[in-house]
Amino acid sequence: MTNQGPAFQISPHSHVFLGQDHERAERRTWAVIILCTVMMVAEIVGGALFGSLALIADGLHMSTHAGALLLAALAYTFARKYAEDPGFTFGTGKFGDLAGYSSAIVLAMIALLIGYEAISRFLDPVPIAFDEAIPIAALGLLVNIASAWLLASGHHHGPGHSHGHSHDHDHDDDHDHDDDHDHTDDMHHRDNNMRAAIVHVMADAAVSVLVIAGLLLARTFGWLWMDPLAGFIGAVVIASWSVALIRDTGAILLDRTPDPGMAEKVRLAIESDGDRVTDLHLWRLGPGHLGAIVSVATSAQREVAHYRQKLAHFHDLSHVTVEVLHLS
Repeated sequence: MTNQGPAFQISPHSHVFLGQDHERAERRTWAVIILCTVMMVAEIVGGALFGSLALIADGLHMSTHAGALLLAALAYTFARKYAEDPGFTFGTGKFGDLAGYSSAIVLAMIALLIGYEAISRFLDPVPIAFDEAIPIAALGLLVNIASAWLLASGHHHGPGHSHGHSHDHDHDDDHDHDDDHDHTDDMHHRDNNMRAAIVHVMADAAVSVLVIAGLLLARTFGWLWMDPLAGFIGAVVIASWSVALIRDTGAILLDRTPDPGMAEKVRLAIESDGDRVTDLHLWRLGPGHLGAIVSVATSAQREVAHYRQKLAHFHDLSHVTVEVLHLS
């Protein structure tokens, strides 16, 4: 006969699984949107006043840039606004990953469009207004550098131990606390919403650099093919970034185990006294927050509190459910 003990959920607590710098990141993103919007309006109005189609085109391009950042800003805002909504069973920490995934799709589409335009210009070269195009590209680069600085200011992938809730763990001083801090650069600490916003800015900056180089070489040596070549290289770079972002955020949205090494440590911690882990689920709830469900089979008279104590030093485990199956 087997006796299954009651599934134990750690005492009621809030399910706020937002990143440590959530509000600061939100403010920085809105600041960059304002910068891009001002630049967009200035370029479109200036292009209309001075009859510059290139200036208007760059202004419209800046609008797509602002739109992508708006997605990131809204994700921060909605995640914060609904963080305490009980309808979100495991909180709103994945809003940023959803926004990052969406941004990555947009990036992939931009890469395809740039690549298509580059190939078209290889096959059918068009005249280039160098004196107008180079300053516009340089101005766009400056805006992207300023945007990247604003977004990256204070941004890091450090551990988000400011969890916004408490499990009331009784820490065992005999445990090796290295587990608390050895995941500072792991995937589950990344703010993929901010990462996507920075990638958008970096992609735009990279294209600006390539375009400026291509235009300068084309004007100096008459190599008109350098302009589409620079665009094609930019498309490849953007595509590689978007694929990496899609892969990482998609894995989180599908609840893939974010840290197999940590999952193994959890298993070893439980099984150190001869018990057996029959089921283990580890998934990301938000930046720096992991959820875990552990089922344990034991022939000893151990209850849930015993295993809870064993897992107390894993600070990244923000939501833990333990089920004990007593073997007789």
